[in-house]
Amino acid sequence: MATLLDPEQLLTTVRALGSRIDERFPGSGLYGVCSEVVSVTASASEVCVSLAKPLWWLRIVVGVVIVGILGGFAATLWLVDPPEGHFGLAEFVQALEPGVNIVVLVGVAVFFLLSVETRIKRRRVLVAIHQLRDLAHLIDAHQLTKDPDCLLIEGEDTASSPKRELTPFEMSRYLDYCSEMLSLVGKIAALYAQHIDDPVALGAVDGIESLTTNLSRKVWQKITMFRSA
Repeated sequence: MATLLDPEQLLTTVRALGSRIDERFPGSGLYGVCSEVVSVTASASEVCVSLAKPLWWLRIVVGVVIVGILGGFAATLWLVDPPEGHFGLAEFVQALEPGVNIVVLVGVAVFFLLSVETRIKRRRVLVAIHQLRDLAHLIDAHQLTKDPDCLLIEGEDTASSPKRELTPFEMSRYLDYCSEMLSLVGKIAALYAQHIDDPVALGAVDGIESLTTNLSRKVWQKITMFRSA
């Protein structure tokens, strides 16, 4: 039983949605946005493949540097000559302080080097998540003027009113497409969560999923108005 999102299946779903939008609203701005979602989904598939693979060249370099640091630290300890004569508690404490500082610095350096690969992958995910956030707001912008009240309640437009060219059925479909696209943007973000175990990156993914869910809920409130009318 499958337990992970399949990038290829997700890409197929996004392309199918793009075809539906193009058939219903040919040449529309919403189709252009969906085309961008298709492109981002394809890019996400490639990024996820690279995230799943270890950066061996980086691991080798980091390993060599860490061995060099630890080797140098061990050699330093080996070459240190203990002071001659009495070596009491005061002298021990005095020698211990710089030794502890060196150990801490070496530990910090090793930790920094070991986390380089994770930080590189985190950066790639955060850049992709930022792009998804922009897409989510762009989708939301397309549905802002699709107000059911204008079709369900009679009234005169003002000079600045947006053009009302859609029938109630077409507007309902338009809003439904927006909701589907927002859901798919959230699923694209979830792809990255499958391939990286980093709290910062996972927090960004959760943020996108919350954003798309809230925006989709707002769209569904409009759809509900049509279906309850």
